[in-house]
Amino acid sequence: MTGTTRLEKCFLATALLAVIATSMAADAQAATERRKPNILFVYTDDQGPWTFGISGNPEAKTPNMDRLCREGAYLVNSFTTTPVCSPSRASLMTSRYGSELGITDWINPRKEPELGLDPKMVTWPELLAEAGYTNGLIGKWHLGTQPRYHPTEFGFEYFMGFLPGGTRVKDPTLEIDGKMKKFAGLTVNILTDHAIEFIRRNKDRPFVACVHYRAPHAPWLPLADEDWAPFKDLDPTLVDPDYPNLKVEKLKRVMREYLGSVASVDRNLGRLLALLDKLKLAQNTVVIFSSDHGYNVSHHALLYKGNAQWQLTEPPPWTEHVPKWQRPNLFDTSIRVPTAVRWPAVVKPGTVITETISNLDWYPTLLAIAGAKVPEGVLIRGHNFLPLLEGRKMPDWDNGFYAEYSMHHGATTHMRGYRTAKWKLVRDFQDHNRDELYNLEKDPTEKRNLIDDPNPEVRAVIKAMDALILAEMRGADDPALRLPPDQRFELIHPKK
Repeated sequence: MTGTTRLEKCFLATALLAVIATSMAADAQAATERRKPNILFVYTDDQGPWTFGISGNPEAKTPNMDRLCREGAYLVNSFTTTPVCSPSRASLMTSRYGSELGITDWINPRKEPELGLDPKMVTWPELLAEAGYTNGLIGKWHLGTQPRYHPTEFGFEYFMGFLPGGTRVKDPTLEIDGKMKKFAGLTVNILTDHAIEFIRRNKDRPFVACVHYRAPHAPWLPLADEDWAPFKDLDPTLVDPDYPNLKVEKLKRVMREYLGSVASVDRNLGRLLALLDKLKLAQNTVVIFSSDHGYNVSHHALLYKGNAQWQLTEPPPWTEHVPKWQRPNLFDTSIRVPTAVRWPAVVKPGTVITETISNLDWYPTLLAIAGAKVPEGVLIRGHNFLPLLEGRKMPDWDNGFYAEYSMHHGATTHMRGYRTAKWKLVRDFQDHNRDELYNLEKDPTEKRNLIDDPNPEVRAVIKAMDALILAEMRGADDPALRLPPDQRFELIHPKK
């Protein structure tokens, strides 16, 4: 620095220190970003919890789903607030009830082209994007097809998949890069291919990869030979094969195809887990596996979910609001979902969580995992269960669970239910003759409806659970509260 003045030396030294400080700050920021866990959220469509092999079903072929349960946490009491696609998915994104969002049944884009998730709602993907995550959704959306309802309006930087409720099992037409394109092959494989590409592209920064499979939603065939082989000649076990007038042969065929579809998801889940291992991302990636709702295949003599249909040669007679073949329900087989969480850095292998978890709880839990907070003024109804994943006790955790389903496709209902470890009460505000009460301790398969039982203890339970239902409805300003006064609201609280 010959000829450099003292002042110039000081200036250069200061500038050098500024560059070093900026570089150190950038390195610190990069280290902070690296410490944030990645999130892989695998979400299936129409999967009952009884499809996990680890649940005790010897006919299920789910080694990778079972692996997640063994290597992480198995949530055996995980539920969805509404047992049908769109409201369940809306609740997942917003931690609000479908009745609050105006989405109470699956969205039919042909009949309801303007219906979708309100863009004013603040979703957890938006908040994670603000926290530095790159978010991608690969697969099913089903929360509106208009541009204002597009996933990229709700915190997803990347979307590849389909906006309406369904697509073809094979050779689907899907959206990619904002354009529709026809693909060749099985949809479940194609979605996984693009999920793998997304993870590869973003492996060096925190990412959220939501992989929303269409499977095992009907129809289930065709399947890859390897997925179909264990089931094509199977004589499957039905839950209650001696149920009077049950369509046994049809349900056995459905069970074979359905379990094969579940196996196709499991195989592709294995591909995703292998990728995390290969990229050395597994240790710092939270892998979540769940479904939008449960499913019945012969359970209660039904097929499908909360909008199930009787599988009987002689079904019960139709009523004013429910056609002959329909059986709207809030059975556990419809609202309970298969759920596992693996996070090697935090969750102890073999953890079994018995507390009741709702799909409303994902929102605050994912924010806690990412180190983000719910902004002031944003209302959510779920609760953070990260301490349970960490193995900590939560003595104040509320295991009560509230469910709802205002069905308007095929039947008309306003079902509202409350579930505890022992009891479940379901009220249909549209038709009080459809009310149900089950003692889950004595009758876990919900076969004996005690709603008219005169026992004083039972009447006291009904009164107490009515109050719980009403409190939830009032808290959410439920539209069912404004039904005509001759319906169930008045019967719960009769005029003096």
